[in-house]
Amino acid sequence: MSDEPAKFILGDTTISALEEHPDGKRGFFGRRRRQRTPLAHCENCGAPLTGRYCAQCGQPAIDYRRSFRHVIVDVLDSFLNWDSKFIATIGWLLVRPWHLTNEFLAGRRVRYLHPLRLYLLASILFFLGVNQLAKSAHIPTRSNLKREELPPQAQAKLDAALEKLPSTKKEEFFQITDKDDPSKNAFEKWIEARTKEKFGENGANAQAFLITLINNLPGMMLCCIPLFAFVLKILYLRRHIFYIDHLIYALHIHTFAYVGIMLIGFATMGLNRIAPNLVGWVSAVLWTTFAVQIFLSIRRVYRQGWFFSLIKFCFGGVAYLMVLSIALLATFLVTLALP
Repeated sequence: MSDEPAKFILGDTTISALEEHPDGKRGFFGRRRRQRTPLAHCENCGAPLTGRYCAQCGQPAIDYRRSFRHVIVDVLDSFLNWDSKFIATIGWLLVRPWHLTNEFLAGRRVRYLHPLRLYLLASILFFLGVNQLAKSAHIPTRSNLKREELPPQAQAKLDAALEKLPSTKKEEFFQITDKDDPSKNAFEKWIEARTKEKFGENGANAQAFLITLINNLPGMMLCCIPLFAFVLKILYLRRHIFYIDHLIYALHIHTFAYVGIMLIGFATMGLNRIAPNLVGWVSAVLWTTFAVQIFLSIRRVYRQGWFFSLIKFCFGGVAYLMVLSIALLATFLVTLALP
């Protein structure tokens, strides 16, 4: 007797290939298009399908032998759940970022994107934009101009300034020495040597180094999220909250920060072109709203009074800024050390 799963799969294939809807539309050259029926059994294990996913092995019930348009929609849906779920998640993230955390911790998760997936999407877009800004930015470099290359007015000012200096100072001004400073330790000498090597002569490679540093920031920020959750764990140690709850909130609030900073940046650039006189006021309002949203999210997620929420908002912010500073310094040193 033949294997049952093999019979199921063979049956699905035969029906899909032979069954034709009587009202099917004609395609090119007068050929009638065949309408494929939905899969009745899982193509992986042969179990009967009762929904979009196999209850036996978990494989999605997607028939890829269809038009390319349907396949693209399925891929987008699998990668981002690109439907009303995505729009609802972004909307709540901007208006009430604490709502996503409370809903996820309450078990109502199917209506929103997963926190890690949402964070990765926002992080990619944010650092992609920062990278493009770094590439388009003009970083001035130092130039060792000789006196003869300066304009006449600059030469006169330089001569006047040198006339006021004592003779010993003039010699120090023109003297070029390659002696090492004996007061520097080995680490400081290493930093100076690597900086000169990375930045190039007169800072010619400064932009390339900045782009490399920015490319290393996404990994650094991803490592900082568990540290931020640890800071929250210490602040709310007496509340006996699970660490995973702090981690979910950390993912949501970092995603809100990325999206908020991008929107504020776009608004500022737009106002610089349309109404430059309003940039200062509008930027102040937007950044104030940004900070207030973060404070309200802490109060709504951890459900404490205004006073204690404000105290922990301030202490948590200072502690996390220290963590970020150490992480940025470590990223800078790693970028220097890499070949």
